[in-house]
Amino acid sequence: MKKNVAVMMGGYSSEKNISIKSGEVIFNNIDKSKFNPFKIIVESNGWFCIGDNNFKHKVSLDDFSVTISNIKIYFDVAFIIIHGSPGEDGLIQSYFKMKNIPFTGSDHHASSLSFNKRDCISVLNKHNIPSAKSVHINSDENYSTEKIIEKLNLPCFVKANRSGSSFGVFKAKTKEDLDQYINDAFKFDSEILVESFLDGVEVSVGVMNFRNKIQVFGITELVTKNEFFDYDAKYNGKSEEFTPARISENQKKLVSELSLKVYKKLGMKGFTRSEFILIDNNAYFLEINSIPGMTNESIFPKQAKLLGISIEELCSDMLNNALK
Repeated sequence: MKKNVAVMMGGYSSEKNISIKSGEVIFNNIDKSKFNPFKIIVESNGWFCIGDNNFKHKVSLDDFSVTISNIKIYFDVAFIIIHGSPGEDGLIQSYFKMKNIPFTGSDHHASSLSFNKRDCISVLNKHNIPSAKSVHINSDENYSTEKIIEKLNLPCFVKANRSGSSFGVFKAKTKEDLDQYINDAFKFDSEILVESFLDGVEVSVGVMNFRNKIQVFGITELVTKNEFFDYDAKYNGKSEEFTPARISENQKKLVSELSLKVYKKLGMKGFTRSEFILIDNNAYFLEINSIPGMTNESIFPKQAKLLGISIEELCSDMLNNALK
């Protein structure tokens, strides 16, 4: 009997619309000879199953079911493709764990850890994975921009600690920029990270446990027309991507080994994407995406395609692993 798959998309963050685009791709590429996929939009006022004519049927969170045409449908497994909260911060994984419902991707602990930039970097530094110098600030504490500049120099990056798709990320070139961007970043999160600028080549490395083997899917070089690889560069065509990346064999070996180490040390599952800055023969970790974009513009599906792996195969593998 075919399993009912809830494709979880949407969410509470500024990444909601991107998540819905990713969810549409996943929904359209699930093998319908093996699974019955349903679109589930997660919103702050409830979860809704999208039916015929885009009619929204409310999902019962008591037993994770939906009633359509007087027929109650139970979901056997959740395919989580929510970027930001509650998909990447561990909240929705906690719900499914409590309900004993299988779900794709990392568990609540690994998701929460990887979503928190400060905590993630702190853990990886203990495993000798280098990153930029940084200063962490809470919204209710005093700070000195002069001391931050003294430690990190200019330019530097101001980042919302728990955000994705480069929302709440700014490049400060002057003290006035830094003052302004810290205030701007606090609009996205109550914690921010200020990081030193690393002048090198940015690469994105896809890693997945596919067919019972944790492997690198590809290394993509990111070249932006903007100041950095921001939302505009990611989704509005203001960047170039090169897969495979135009880097040396030594650099490829280095970031491949580091990305696999990051995946394993953080206890990740499913598909992920790690970002690094390469400076000569050194690689500095930036962040990891536990639920990377799966839109037509996204990096991970392009890397998989070059390996001859379809999105349908990725989806089937993810679901089969979740249902084991």
